[in-house]
Amino acid sequence: MSCYLFWIRRNVPEADGEWDNNDASRPAYFREVYGWGWYESLRGTWRGVRPIGKVDAEYAINKKMQLKLKAEQMKNDLLRQLDSHFNHFVDDLIDESTTLDSSVTPFLSASMTKEQAAMANRQARAPPEKGKHFMSRRSLLELVLDFDLLVYAFGRFPIVISTWLCMFLSTLLIPYGLFLFWASGYQATKHKVLRTVFFGVLFLLFQTLGLWAAPVYTVIHFQLPPASRFIVILEQVRLMMKAHSFIRENLSRVAMNREKNGGIQQVPQFSHYLYFLFAPTLIYRDNYPRNPTIRWSYVATKFAQVLGCLFYAYYIFVRLCIPLFRNISREPFSLKVLVLCIFNSILPGVLVLFLAFFAFLHCWLNAFAEMLQFADRMFYKDWWNSTSFANYYRTWNVVVHDWLYYYAYKDFLWLFTHRFRAAAMLSVFTVSAVVHEYVLAVCFGFFYPVLFCLFMCFGMAFNFVLHDRRKGPVWNVVMWTSLFLGQGMLVCLYSQEWYAQQHCPLTNPSFLDMLKPRSWTCRLNS
Repeated sequence: MSCYLFWIRRNVPEADGEWDNNDASRPAYFREVYGWGWYESLRGTWRGVRPIGKVDAEYAINKKMQLKLKAEQMKNDLLRQLDSHFNHFVDDLIDESTTLDSSVTPFLSASMTKEQAAMANRQARAPPEKGKHFMSRRSLLELVLDFDLLVYAFGRFPIVISTWLCMFLSTLLIPYGLFLFWASGYQATKHKVLRTVFFGVLFLLFQTLGLWAAPVYTVIHFQLPPASRFIVILEQVRLMMKAHSFIRENLSRVAMNREKNGGIQQVPQFSHYLYFLFAPTLIYRDNYPRNPTIRWSYVATKFAQVLGCLFYAYYIFVRLCIPLFRNISREPFSLKVLVLCIFNSILPGVLVLFLAFFAFLHCWLNAFAEMLQFADRMFYKDWWNSTSFANYYRTWNVVVHDWLYYYAYKDFLWLFTHRFRAAAMLSVFTVSAVVHEYVLAVCFGFFYPVLFCLFMCFGMAFNFVLHDRRKGPVWNVVMWTSLFLGQGMLVCLYSQEWYAQQHCPLTNPSFLDMLKPRSWTCRLNS
């Protein structure tokens, strides 16, 4: 348009002048050539033309002002709406709260509006006797830290204490008395073998009836909960091992000693035997290395750590095990469910393993060793660095390993010569597996030989495959991986069987029903 108007101003004579409305002033040739209508439109266009930059700037400023005004208006509208919604929300909340207390309603008039009623409710104050409303409620920590399961697990504790006292006193008096009577007339009698067999049978009867059958009958008859059963059964096993060690260590000493001292063979003092029953070892000696002093602060710290591990284990069972296994027996069995169960059980299983190791082998044994001034504190070695399962079995629990090595492995080799080392090792694994499975069966109240199969199958295989010649960090990773999977299997399968026993009880179970795992059929029945 601007180029076209420029051409008009150069070629049209009147284009440079001021046009007016007088027809006589318009050139005749322009009207004749272009026509009257086109001339009028051209004249109006020329008068309305302004520079292009000025037009764009004014347009942008006007547009910006309009947007600013529109934004301010939207802002005000939005604030008014928010304020209105918030006021309505607060008013509704106040109205709902006032309906819970009838003491405020008499202050309101029926003619009040909604806003006036809310204002009156905020300004009104209840009488002192009506301000606090009391009800039956539990404290917040009791809701979060509910120790009902812990109380149940350690229930009937007086029966546990009385049972332990009976076991301890019988172990203190009967083995020592039998050994004293046997040793007093051993050298004088002509029938040494018959005398030894007779007192040996009496000792075995005490071990079988007094230390084995009586505690088992007690825990079953009184239906002790699991943790209380563990205390009784583990103490039963410990006292049986200590009594065997005492007889075994002193039997050979008296039998080989030909000299008499005042007509009575030299036998261990009663105080030595009493100290041995409390000492954190299963190998009897007349004397042990002793520390000069007792650090009671150290003892208190170790017992506090045991208590902390106990509560941590309780938290693991409540938060990680019970929610996972409470309803798993009611789900249809599949390989996917079993695999997921095992992998979900690895974390709680490994945590419980670590807590049991730290609480018992470190804290509990060190506390008793400190109180008894027992100086040999090698209760475990660096089992976490093991590259073979043979080394792991030797270093995990040195206390039990020493007993098995001296009284199971070496005695087997002494009886059947040194050519049967593999058979001796198999006997050690068998004894360990049977005792572990016996403890779990009695404490849980059902027979499910998962641990026995892991000991006898995978444990024996790994002991020969992952032997001491396997070195390097990769074998340590293999050992830890196998340990993790084993703990996951134990926690998963035993937890499934525990809840299957609860969900699918049998009225008149036969002997085969007691041996068959309930978790195999509980899913089918449900």
